[in-house]
Amino acid sequence: MTFGRVLREAGLEVGPGRVADAMTALDAVDLGRQDDVYWALRTTLVTRFEEIEPFDRAFNAWFLRAPVLPEARVVTTQLPRRGRPGRGDPVRGAEHRPDPDPLEVGWSPVEVLRRRDFAAMTPEEFARARALMRKLALIRPRRRSRRLRAHRRGEELDLRRLARRSLAHGGEPIARSYRRRLHVSRRLIVLCDISGSMEAYTRALLLFMHAVVEAGRVEVFAFGTRLTRLTVALRTRDPEQALEAAASTVVDWASGTLIGASLKAFNDGWGRRGLARGAVVLVVSDGWEREDPELVSREMARLARSAYAVVWVNPLKGHPGYEPLSAGMRAALPHVDRFVPGHNLASLEELADTLTAIDRRHAA
Repeated sequence: MTFGRVLREAGLEVGPGRVADAMTALDAVDLGRQDDVYWALRTTLVTRFEEIEPFDRAFNAWFLRAPVLPEARVVTTQLPRRGRPGRGDPVRGAEHRPDPDPLEVGWSPVEVLRRRDFAAMTPEEFARARALMRKLALIRPRRRSRRLRAHRRGEELDLRRLARRSLAHGGEPIARSYRRRLHVSRRLIVLCDISGSMEAYTRALLLFMHAVVEAGRVEVFAFGTRLTRLTVALRTRDPEQALEAAASTVVDWASGTLIGASLKAFNDGWGRRGLARGAVVLVVSDGWEREDPELVSREMARLARSAYAVVWVNPLKGHPGYEPLSAGMRAALPHVDRFVPGHNLASLEELADTLTAIDRRHAA
């Protein structure tokens, strides 16, 4: 279990399901053989090629107690840019002016903005980050539609369209039409923590929620000490007006945190209407619970039973040395399918990749 936490800190997507698979695999191998343990854990905990290198480093450090060398820093250099001729033709004797601007090899402003923590962003950086957030908001989880739509590569004949087209040929079905199931966006439900402990990240996350609402099929709720629906307030086209409308709608802004009571209000009210059925639920919170952690565990279990998948976004997870030690976070984690950070634009890109990678129910 602790090794799974180490892998999550190293950037791997290791949920409770993968940890359970790894423990099952370890029961079937000889724990005295290093190769058996290594391949059992790598087969169950690694899913992508780029995760092999951090897994090997974590395995050597945790099981073999090998020293871990820091990653080598890349020293940026300046390469001269080849001079460009002026507007005149050099053959005709025009003066040649070399380009005085050197080509700088290093971090671009966009890359620096991607790695900037939301808590340290200036208003100008927030304005530049909106365009990137809008692109990320268009990436949504998908599902296969139950309705058949017209498609030129379909497998089933569209009899109604076939009969209508045959009227132009005297009733002869010459032009055939087919139908197939298409992939459409899956409903997304966002429960965002706007308590005092999340105040440094609330503005940036609400800007991202505003961009997500524009994409459609999204319901956004805010919670502190109570649950408030923000979907209507965030439908305003201007982001600043949307934030003002959200601030006027929420009465418990930057107050305490009652995660369990807020989840119970959602399950009792909106959950019974079937809003979470078949949807991906996105919980954005640091996991600090003021009252009963057992209530958080019960309501998260209810939410997980009705939702297609539950993704928990914790801004604190992006900081080195973070461990989910708070009572609310520990109570919620057994019912979470994905546990990802949310402290900068790069983590939101990771969130977008996570949402698109969910291809089966409660895939850990």
